[in-house]
Amino acid sequence: MNEGDAAPDFELAASDGTKVRLSSFRGKKNVVLCFYPKNHLFMCPSKMVFKMAQSVISAYSAILNSDSVLFAISVDTVGDQKKFVQEYNIPYLHLSDPSKETCKKYAGLNLAGLAKRTTFVMDKNGAVRKVFRDIDVGAHGQEIAKTLSELN
Repeated sequence: MNEGDAAPDFELAASDGTKVRLSSFRGKKNVVLCFYPKNHLFMCPSKMVFKMAQSVISAYSAILNSDSVLFAISVDTVGDQKKFVQEYNIPYLHLSDPSKETCKKYAGLNLAGLAKRTTFVMDKNGAVRKVFRDIDVGAHGQEIAKTLSELN
């Protein structure tokens, strides 16, 4: 998936037990999807996942103020997502894609069969406006907020 593409619809279970359907935001909100491999993984320490979460949390109010929603997505189960969100007091929903179908469509999978760390920013019409592939986890929240401010 690349900039300019139409974002394919999906419905995934969220860390709070609800279902999130991408198309429900069309015409209403910009959408940010942050794909990452897994919450707790030996090869991708949770410190790196948490560092990215901290970066996004630091910019979260600016993200929300840009008329946008943000979701993190991995192959973790809903239970694992809920535990991770509670453990680190993360204010945004984490979506569970154990079938890996959404991860394949968007970010692609790495050699271990997990989502590649990739972020997609979609405008209110559902078009992919920005793709981040080489992510600086410490600065990523500000990068997302800046991209969203340029959309509006």
